[in-house]
Amino acid sequence: MAIILRLDRVMADRKISLNELSEQVGISTVNLSNLKTGKVKAVRFSTLDAICQVLDCQPGDILEYQKDM
Repeated sequence: MAIILRLDRVMADRKISLNELSEQVGISTVNLSNLKTGKVKAVRFSTLDAICQVLDCQPGDILEYQKDM
């Protein structure tokens, strides 16, 4: 897939744990873990908005596009 999720990198930069982010965003740890590891096919804008609010970042900090070779 051409979209790469960089949530783990942003979380590390902000020194926030999966459990802490899960609580603040309001989604389950399992769903957030799947998002973090790239095991999802879609992300709701409301979830992306909440993550960006908590991490004080832009969507482009979490999502990256790479052309397929």
